Amino acid sequence: MLSVMVSVPALRSRWAVVVVAALVVAQVMLLAPRFIPEGRHAPSESVRLRVATINANGGGADPRALVDLVRTERIDVLAVEQMPSGGVQALDKAGLGALMPYQELHPEYDSSIYSRRPLSRGGTTQVNTAWPQTTAEVTVDGRRVQFMAVHTYYPLGDAKRWTQDMTALASLARRSGPDTVFLGDFNASLDHTPMRELLAAGLTDTHAELGRGWARTWPVGHALVPPLIQLDHVLHGPGLVGISVGEHTVPGTDHQAVVAVLALLPPKGQAT
Repeated sequence: MLSVMVSVPALRSRWAVVVVAALVVAQVMLLAPRFIPEGRHAPSESVRLRVATINANGGGADPRALVDLVRTERIDVLAVEQMPSGGVQALDKAGLGALMPYQELHPEYDSSIYSRRPLSRGGTTQVNTAWPQTTAEVTVDGRRVQFMAVHTYYPLGDAKRWTQDMTALASLARRSGPDTVFLGDFNASLDHTPMRELLAAGLTDTHAELGRGWARTWPVGHALVPPLIQLDHVLHGPGLVGISVGEHTVPGTDHQAVVAVLALLPPKGQAT
């Protein structure tokens, strides 16, 4: 009787180990692709676009530091979220207007786009998001690349509202062409189902594409709390490919800026 009583817990323990091991293997298989570069390459003559996004923390981001980042990284297109009108003026005073004279500014809607290159078809979206998202196009090598500065509602404030925002973005992505870039503060990591659904709509996360699957962009600036998750992303359509991506600290904001280099791929069927 004693041996039976001993063997039952042991059997249960073995099954627990098997279940845990299976879960670990499944998790590794799920996460592994994020750490393995996809290996797509662009022809050496392909045009490169240097893009960046930053959540300015309600205008708290140091304007001079942000302008220095744009200058040092030679940014072509910059998306800024959570920058009120006063912050826009501070950036202009710090010299951003001289570096990026083409602008689609909508501080009233929480996002703006700055560019070294002329912008066209600027405006805001009219979909079911908490506030409109700012959009504009840049013509590169005869092709119009559409940019969207993204800032969604935050899930801890209203999970339903945030999910609606992400669903609306996925709808926009499905209607967008291959030369599309969504960049900004999505308030979502790659582990969130709505983010995976957005990617399934035809977008690629540049960090995961380049094997940088454990980037962390929030929170920063806290002595006792290190960055934990990636909320800030550069997503692109199949007409582009990621060349490099990295995170940069700008004093005054609790998000890291993300800087990515994207290359335009030749249209399908065109010889390289």
